[in-house]
Amino acid sequence: MTNDELISALVAADAVRFGEFELSHGGTSEYYVDKYLFETDVDCLRRIGDAFAERVADTKLAGVALGGVPLVVATALAADLPYVIARKQQKEYGTANLVEGRLDEAEEVVVVEDIATTGQSAVDAVEALRDAGAVVNRALIVVDREEGGRENLADVGVEMEALVTASDLLDHADDG
Repeated sequence: MTNDELISALVAADAVRFGEFELSHGGTSEYYVDKYLFETDVDCLRRIGDAFAERVADTKLAGVALGGVPLVVATALAADLPYVIARKQQKEYGTANLVEGRLDEAEEVVVVEDIATTGQSAVDAVEALRDAGAVVNRALIVVDREEGGRENLADVGVEMEALVTASDLLDHADDG
């Protein structure tokens, strides 16, 4: 799938909007990506799963809770690969795991995440996975907002690959 096809799918799902938006970390942006709209749109989710599946080999996947869970499921099904879920915090009952699912010591894992702004959620997931014994060197992201996520992941030895960047989205808005 091409970059333009994915952007078109995101726009068709009403997940990308242009204007002025206040962001959760403060500040404003001239665009907004609603991950819950693209993650609950079956066509868009399938396209993202297929695009991620093209980028993974025989490795385990890890979805970052909450937004990365539908993405990792779609990718795992498209690539026929196993996956785990990395929680943001330990649950206070049951097993109290940070990583849910089967994970073997020294198993290679690719992190799947929806949107990277600073990349902190993905960094936290990488640390939880490594603490659980995984080897993590890559993260697949749907949208890189280009606000430090790539650099922050690189600081912990993880290469980030995004399907779409903020620049791509803004170029598309200028063209459309």
